[in-house]
Amino acid sequence: MVFAVVLLLLLVFVLQNGQRAEVSFLGAHGTLPMGVALLLAAVSGVLLVALPGTARIVQLRMLGRRRGTQEAGAPEHRATNRPATGVTSVPLPPRPENQDG
Repeated sequence: MVFAVVLLLLLVFVLQNGQRAEVSFLGAHGTLPMGVALLLAAVSGVLLVALPGTARIVQLRMLGRRRGTQEAGAPEHRATNRPATGVTSVPLPPRPENQDG
């Protein structure tokens, strides 16, 4: 339902911005309706950000899997349970007993 509303709004945007715009890119020249040119620029911007981000996520997942299989084969190198805050807990010395005197 939401997807259909977004598509309808994009269609209205393209139709309302029908004046021609001159576009040049890497030596290619042409004219496009303004709405189409803006929509293509937005899609290009999203791809410019999404593709390297996706590649980095895949790279980190592969690294995590590789480390996971290495740890499973060598139990002496397993990580210890440490607090997520990064603060190391230190045991306190025992309290002196209360002496009523």
